[in-house]
Amino acid sequence: MLPALATSGNRIVRRDTGEPVLLRGINRSGFEYACDPGITEDEIGLIVTGWNANIIRLPFNQQRVLQSGEEYLRRIDQVIEWTASRGAYTLLDLQWLSESIAPLPDAQSPLLWRTLADRYHANPAVLYDLYNEPHDVPVADWNYWATLLTDTIRSVHIDALIFVSGMDWGYDLRGVHVDAPGIVYSTHVYPDKQASWENAFGRAAGERPVFAGEWGGWEKDLAWGQRLARYFHQLEMGWTAWSWVDQPHLQHDGVPTAFGEIVRRQLAHNPPRKSEYSVKQGG
Repeated sequence: MLPALATSGNRIVRRDTGEPVLLRGINRSGFEYACDPGITEDEIGLIVTGWNANIIRLPFNQQRVLQSGEEYLRRIDQVIEWTASRGAYTLLDLQWLSESIAPLPDAQSPLLWRTLADRYHANPAVLYDLYNEPHDVPVADWNYWATLLTDTIRSVHIDALIFVSGMDWGYDLRGVHVDAPGIVYSTHVYPDKQASWENAFGRAAGERPVFAGEWGGWEKDLAWGQRLARYFHQLEMGWTAWSWVDQPHLQHDGVPTAFGEIVRRQLAHNPPRKSEYSVKQGG
């Protein structure tokens, strides 16, 4: 069984021992687009065992959870099981509400997270990313929603590890705050962002747990990517790189792109994983 996780100071730690855990892996998108995105066990094996990821971020679609129900969720269950059996966590990411990008969650989002918390509350392999990329609204509005959704999950799963994205499409953590334990603040870092890394997330990483839920680039961004990887190393930050299947790609048919090779080399430094897992999927 994978150990349950918590936070201590500015680190993610094992709940049982307090030992720091550095989560680094890859986004495997697809569930935001389709009920069955064609994810295979071999593919998960390549991400976790081949590339040495200890976490997969799994973007999904709110409307599909609430309307397709078991058909959709059983496929997510399967990916979680494949991932955990190889010793890695799954970060469930509310990527889309329906078929478009909204600035904030909506009135159905508490029901969504209650449904998922009910389903996975006994599963330490599952982590929760409340909303992908809040944008173009006051930070106070996002803090309200993040607190509401955190409280919703915690009403069922009191010890859940919850990830809260920054403003400016996930990037900027200034002013983002949820007054609760077990919160990890998540930044999305791309070459087009204007605020400095230090201002947007680096300073925060010295005070509270900060994770890069997305980062990536194209071949022209290799020098930028190498600098960012060094900065993450300096801050001892976890991350999930974008993306296994969506542009900008990390690989094609299992072969790393030039940017993906930067990510793969960084993942090679992850510690060995244990592939012990006995928690029953679902609820």
